[in-house]
Amino acid sequence: MEKEQVFYIHGGNAYTDYDNFLYDLKHKKLWNASDEPVIDKWSATLRRELGEEYQVFMPSMPNKQNAKYEEWKIWFERHFEFIKDGVVLLGWSQGGYFFAKYISENTLPIKAKSLILVAAPAGPDNFGGEDGGDFAFLDKNLNNISKQVDKIYILHSKDDFVVPYEHALKYKEALPEAELITFEDKNHFLVEELPELVELIKGLE
Repeated sequence: MEKEQVFYIHGGNAYTDYDNFLYDLKHKKLWNASDEPVIDKWSATLRRELGEEYQVFMPSMPNKQNAKYEEWKIWFERHFEFIKDGVVLLGWSQGGYFFAKYISENTLPIKAKSLILVAAPAGPDNFGGEDGGDFAFLDKNLNNISKQVDKIYILHSKDDFVVPYEHALKYKEALPEAELITFEDKNHFLVEELPELVELIKGLE
């Protein structure tokens, strides 16, 4: 039996101004430093939760601390020989921002079953010192996504302290055919478990 495919792209940071990147390197809180408890996230167990019926791609995108769209574009396209019609494209935070820009500006070589945007920026903003860099896209091009993807889902939490909930509403306005799934207490989806997402993926036809 051929496995269902899920292609997941993680988050990252992107800056228009290099000095802002250097400032954040000097001042941002260090995560998983020293003997502090390691912060686990739902993506760490996504393969296991979906099970053996799924083939889950989880590439490490280039230079995620100061991401550049062109670098991510090249790396994503390197994987085209492995993905097939019916793939589920799943992007969290900067990963969702990347998918929105890429699919709105390019033609995928395959037909995607679904695009799932999790806490994704819908445009430039102040994301705690960064602004999304060169991942910005033209809103008028977003309708190209629905021409290439069967189903679009927008997952966002009202208490997101990184990407404001208003970004989800912008996506919904530009993509009225998308389904907006709103949470109240998932913050920036920095949670250990996300069974709602696993259930969503398994329920796709």
